[in-house]
Amino acid sequence: MNRFLIAAAMAVSFCLPGNAFADAKLKDLFQREQTTLNSLPDRHLKSMLSVSKPRARVRPEAMAYTQSWLDSQPEAQGDEQWRCLAEALYFEARGETVKGQFAVAEVIMNRVKSARFPTTPCAVIKQGTGRRFQCQFTYTCDGYKDVIAEPDAFRQVAKVARAVIDGLSGGITNGATYYHNTSVRPSWSRRFTQTARIGVHVFYRNGNYVTASNE
Repeated sequence: MNRFLIAAAMAVSFCLPGNAFADAKLKDLFQREQTTLNSLPDRHLKSMLSVSKPRARVRPEAMAYTQSWLDSQPEAQGDEQWRCLAEALYFEARGETVKGQFAVAEVIMNRVKSARFPTTPCAVIKQGTGRRFQCQFTYTCDGYKDVIAEPDAFRQVAKVARAVIDGLSGGITNGATYYHNTSVRPSWSRRFTQTARIGVHVFYRNGNYVTASNE
């Protein structure tokens, strides 16, 4: 910042009409500020007078469903809803490709947005838990204790959960609200429209959607 410009701006202020006593007080105040400003390094003045720009957010079109993109993301953190989604991805899809993990996360978030399901990730994931054959996600009622034994895998799916909650992913399942592993063909799948096949999962939803190409 050029100190001459600062001094010139102050000089203009002295030309404003007003009470003589007030003008003297203002002049004294400006002189003291000028002395203080003159004692500051130029880089300090620049940091004081420049407008800080917010950190740019990654746009959905700028992301990629690749391991390298995921590795470049910061360690994920979040609230209870983020944790629920991250745990669901760990138990349901940690062995999937990155894109496959995003697809499973998208199904959960599509349910959150649908009037047919609860309104939060935790509620969607826990829907039917404790009732025989009514849980929506197998790991919540398979009788096994939910232990995260692979911390590296959890860190990865936690990043996926963070990105999906932040709105950085969407559309890869064409609105799917159901999925199943390719190793099975449950009877309910015949009632819905297949929308995508990603990794080891097939995706479906209600309604007349065009079946997506296999990936």
